[in-house]
Amino acid sequence: MIRILIADDHAIVRQGLKQILEESREMTIVAEHANGADALRWIRANECDVVLLDIAMPGMNGIDALKQLHEEKPKLPILILSIYPEDQYAVRLIKAGAAGYLTKESAPEVVVEAVNHVAAGKKYISQAVAEMLANKFGAPEGKLPHETLSDREYQIFRLLASARTVSEIAAALSVSVKTVSTYRSRILEKMQLRNNAELMRYAVEKHLME
Repeated sequence: MIRILIADDHAIVRQGLKQILEESREMTIVAEHANGADALRWIRANECDVVLLDIAMPGMNGIDALKQLHEEKPKLPILILSIYPEDQYAVRLIKAGAAGYLTKESAPEVVVEAVNHVAAGKKYISQAVAEMLANKFGAPEGKLPHETLSDREYQIFRLLASARTVSEIAAALSVSVKTVSTYRSRILEKMQLRNNAELMRYAVEKHLME
């Protein structure tokens, strides 16, 4: 029996995943949490075989939770299940330690297959992600400006590009306004952009927004 923890801030998503996975009769949901911090605390005191982790959660988001979990339990498979298309986060998160990446548009049988795959100690890489990985590591030079950003910078870049204010981003990420402002300045400098309008235009031109 594959023991699974689900971390997603939407109860309806957790319920849907539980129904899909437990119908296989080879999987059981041992814990459900609405944010990364609670999931991390549970894992420190309990055991599971696979973690299904959302990216966008209040408090500790999935990106931070992934990095912390991978550092503390590097052998625990973490499967990212997100609303964001593969081209926006998949390569970054697999490099950060995720065992696989799925979008929430994935068919139920694909989710079951992916869980089985990572539970067996393998990476679950879709064809689209495999091509992105090949392109990324096949051409290390000539990075695009957004590819030079750290994971946190990229996260804030996308929030800025979606017209969120600095205050809104600070509240969403549970950090200070000053911290977000510092990241904004660093992002603009790295990408050689002058303001949020140029940042938004760049994101649209590069098809980085869903």
